[in-house]
Amino acid sequence: MTLPAASPLCHDRRWINEAIRIIEADYNRSADTHLVPVAMPAFPGVHLYLKDESSHPTGSLKHRLARSLFLYALCNGRIGPGMTIVEASSGSTAVSEAYFARMLGLPFVAVVPRGTAEAKIDAIAFHGGRSHFVDRPGDAYGEAERLARELGGVYLDQFTYAERATDWRGNNNIAESIYAQMAREPHPVPAWIVCGAGTGGTSATIGRFVRYRRHATRLCVADPAGSVFHRHWADRSITALDRCDSRIEGIGRARVERSFLPEIVDEMIAITDAQSIAATRMLSMRLGRRCGGSTGTNLWAVARIAERMAAAGETGSIVSILCDDGNRYASTYFDDGWVAASGFDLRASETELAARLGW
Repeated sequence: MTLPAASPLCHDRRWINEAIRIIEADYNRSADTHLVPVAMPAFPGVHLYLKDESSHPTGSLKHRLARSLFLYALCNGRIGPGMTIVEASSGSTAVSEAYFARMLGLPFVAVVPRGTAEAKIDAIAFHGGRSHFVDRPGDAYGEAERLARELGGVYLDQFTYAERATDWRGNNNIAESIYAQMAREPHPVPAWIVCGAGTGGTSATIGRFVRYRRHATRLCVADPAGSVFHRHWADRSITALDRCDSRIEGIGRARVERSFLPEIVDEMIAITDAQSIAATRMLSMRLGRRCGGSTGTNLWAVARIAERMAAAGETGSIVSILCDDGNRYASTYFDDGWVAASGFDLRASETELAARLGW
């Protein structure tokens, strides 16, 4: 599809109109993602559902965010014809943004940590983007800003704009989709929704939507034990760590991102990397296909909440998110050699989770 020729003005309205039409047409061709029930035999009164975001065209929850970021930047006059799009990312957001940049005929550069899963780097390249590596994850922000200036482009900055780019009142955001799909279930209003936090945009959207629609649902954010988010939630004076000591890609940060809104989170649960990886592998076996590490983080938090609900004699539903396609982690979380070399012993975590869930 060809965009109209650009005028000398960067913010050419004809170009912007056509860019928005192209993105909206792509959305119109897409189906919603599935809500997958997952049995937890240990808790027969608690029903678990996973919102399968891996079925998006770019394979992850970040497809929603990338679309919103592009539309937000276009409507705010930040993107014009020929501009290079730059993003700091641990991989999945960059994959999705490369998809939309190519759709608009724009160059794309992802600033990613050097240890990012190779499959994500390959996916960025597949969609026409290129990767620019940094040795320390915390350096990605400043390097993305520098590159955008040098290239005369725009740094989309998911960490700042994620919470405001998505229309939290509706417009088929992930929360609205979840409640629509739950309408005919035994417990249509979830007792809890569990998600992770990378930018904080998903938890912000869900938390705001729950309040706007006056639902009784509570929001739990599952966070890697080495991340700052759960520390900041408990003590607002803690805003940064020297580093995020976690191998779970896509969630957890060393600094509190601007899009993370702790005030609308009801609970945070810190999960170790070994627990996350064990849960990822176990759930993948139950589903018959692989899911990513952040989904394992979510599942472990779900198990704790379900256990607590059952102990209190409560029944209800819990909805969490299957964040991305686990094939991206074939060389890490699903590789026994990588797991051993990284110092993880998963046996205790696997045994404990199997006992908790009745698996």
